[in-house]
Amino acid sequence: MKTFLKIGLSLLVIVALAAGAGTAYVYARYPAVPPAESLTIHATPETLARGQYLFEHVSLCVDCHSTRDWSKYGAPVLPGTIGKGGDLYGTNIGLPGDFYARNITPAGLGEWTDGEIVRAVTTGVDRDGEPLFPIMPYPRYGRMAKDDVEAIVAYLRTIPAISNTVPAHTFNFPMQFVTRTIPAPAQFSTRPAPDDTVKYGEYVTNAAACTDCHTPQVQGASVPGMDFAGGMEFPLPAGGYVRSANITADAGTGIGTWTEQQFVDKFTALAAAPDQVLTAPEDRKNNTVMPWKAYGGMTREDLAAIYAYLRSLPPVVHRVEKHGDTPQAP
Repeated sequence: MKTFLKIGLSLLVIVALAAGAGTAYVYARYPAVPPAESLTIHATPETLARGQYLFEHVSLCVDCHSTRDWSKYGAPVLPGTIGKGGDLYGTNIGLPGDFYARNITPAGLGEWTDGEIVRAVTTGVDRDGEPLFPIMPYPRYGRMAKDDVEAIVAYLRTIPAISNTVPAHTFNFPMQFVTRTIPAPAQFSTRPAPDDTVKYGEYVTNAAACTDCHTPQVQGASVPGMDFAGGMEFPLPAGGYVRSANITADAGTGIGTWTEQQFVDKFTALAAAPDQVLTAPEDRKNNTVMPWKAYGGMTREDLAAIYAYLRSLPPVVHRVEKHGDTPQAP
């Protein structure tokens, strides 16, 4: 009996040592990205204008790092909250932990260098070398043109500072280890010429991270063959669920019958319209996470390019029920 007990204890020690060695290896090896670049971004008027446009209407940093008004359709950003962070993206919406949007005003990033912010946005590693959970689509931002990312950073420096202490992230086991392996070096691209409409549309679609919400996922992985086919599910604060639309070129279940003008008008009309107030809780179940007002501020050229790119992709037959009271099985 003593012999078996000794063997059992020895095995436990070996497992513990192996686990410890594995943990040490993961923490020593990852995140596997280069140090932050020594970088000073020169904020010209043109750079700031480009950065504001991307921040507010394309990459939509403003959407996740501010407070949204869920009493109005599309939950527009509340004035005076831009960049303050603090919103929870966590187990309440099915994520493996609780992750809070960072304060990205000068009050939150004042001690960060330009290079550290660029690295965080494009590789998913903060100034302390810690990984960021990819609720922020840094793999997509890392494929943007570097000057576009730098323009966003330059504009961030100019928004009003808001003092707001944000809670630390918490990971459900084993995501604290898995998340360390996700960051990767940025793969900056060259922004295509706008007259190359499909390629330019692909660039804008990536910068806007459209596929992150319009492609269904299972356990954080996109379902193969379902790019842009919709059906990703989001719980609404007032109860119930909203699901992203199929934006492939399928005529029956997607946007295959839409003209370019109809596609552009969908955005611009909602952006120009007064906020629709959803007064009763039951009405608010018909809300959407789609930030129409923000995306509707894109130029007609950019919206038309997104349309051209989406129409160039294979259509996917996938009918989506927009709203529901209960979650659907993936």
